[in-house]
Amino acid sequence: MSSSVGADCTDLKQRYDTCFNKWYSEKFLKGDTTPECEDLFKDYRACVMTTLKEKGIDKLLDDSRKEAPFPSTDKQEQSSEKAA
Repeated sequence: MSSSVGADCTDLKQRYDTCFNKWYSEKFLKGDTTPECEDLFKDYRACVMTTLKEKGIDKLLDDSRKEAPFPSTDKQEQSSEKAA
């Protein structure tokens, strides 16, 4: 498995990857879509976000999302506006 964007996050990434791969192959592919590994993912994501902030990458991501937002985000916002 590969390293994470931050050295401090690599252990969390490997634990999450192991959990996800096991869940995917042993449960999801057999029809069980009950989520697992959510706590590990949240911990890993928090670590990555901290690393991105420390490196100043979070600002670059915010700027790029403003310039070119994800299409699904626009659709969700439009649906919310129509429902209101």
